[in-house]
Amino acid sequence: MSRRDTGQEHRVATPLELFFDLCFVVAVAAVSDRLHHALVENEVGHGLIGYLLVFFGIWWAWMNFTWFSSAYDTDDIAYRLTTFVQITGVLILAAGVPRAFDNKDFTVVVAGYVVMRVSLITQWLRAARGDRRGRKTALRFATGVAACQVGWVALLFVPESWLVPLFLVFAAAELAVPVWAERAGTTPWHPHHIAERYGLFTLIVLGETVLSATTAVQRGFAGEGPSAQLLAIALSGLVVVFGMWWVYFGQHAERFLRSNREGFRWGYGHFLIFSSAAAVGAGLATAVDHESHVGHTPTTVASAAVAVPVAVFIVSVWLLHVRPHGFSGRLQLAWPVAALLVLAAIAAPSVPVTLVLTAGLMAVLVAVSILAG
Repeated sequence: MSRRDTGQEHRVATPLELFFDLCFVVAVAAVSDRLHHALVENEVGHGLIGYLLVFFGIWWAWMNFTWFSSAYDTDDIAYRLTTFVQITGVLILAAGVPRAFDNKDFTVVVAGYVVMRVSLITQWLRAARGDRRGRKTALRFATGVAACQVGWVALLFVPESWLVPLFLVFAAAELAVPVWAERAGTTPWHPHHIAERYGLFTLIVLGETVLSATTAVQRGFAGEGPSAQLLAIALSGLVVVFGMWWVYFGQHAERFLRSNREGFRWGYGHFLIFSSAAAVGAGLATAVDHESHVGHTPTTVASAAVAVPVAVFIVSVWLLHVRPHGFSGRLQLAWPVAALLVLAAIAAPSVPVTLVLTAGLMAVLVAVSILAG
């Protein structure tokens, strides 16, 4: 297994990588659905904690594969078979999402992680054997991943009160492994390839958001039939998602992804972009259920279920995609100001009004993005 050329022209995602991403749709849809049900039952604290914990596991598994494949995708038979094993682990993880979310039972999720991580360790050991230049880095990755996986398995045997604190400790250890490993030598990741891979996963998450919202609207129309409130939510939701797509893809990240410093900041920061984008789908479904008089969600919570993740998405895109391009100060201020106004819209008298205001702000932000571009 040899390293890829970091300056290779026209480097794009492979069909195997696209297939890998599509399998993550199942996991993202499952965790978004559980967040939606928690919000409908007004279990906000439980829903947010469960959502962030499980989504971290999904995101980190995708991250591990994406950066490795950017550096060492040889596309031989062994690589393909090992990737299939990782995909199997993803599907096992997705099957365990409801139990992890509802009962804090991570047994199935950890089992899926074991399958994925054993495969990933095998890949790093292959890289260590085939790439003398990057041998030390690859061995550090294999060692760090294995040590963290032992910690995740141990998490299954601790008291429930220790679960969240230890989860945070192990999550921090996972984030530290690439930083530690790359100090021995930089892996040959490809800037354009990485930017494209992140963009494709953003599309997948936004697509899942559209699916969640569409399913909720269909359910609402089937109950009481079309109403002005439901139509306002449906149309506003579309404008919001369209705006999210536009502001994300309005800039080209590969222009400033030139070192590990930018790569770590940009790559890790996408946890907020991915998780907030997926949460918008759960929020739109919650808004529809609120207007259809399903569940026990207060008006403020239903409004915040959409406005808060949209605001997080706006700020995250601003920090990762807009500021590095060095646009003028006035244009830079548009993003944080828009996020604050979206949060202020939570105080609107009804959920449809909050969504209409949010959609209007996203449309203005798209105009600013076009001007900046």
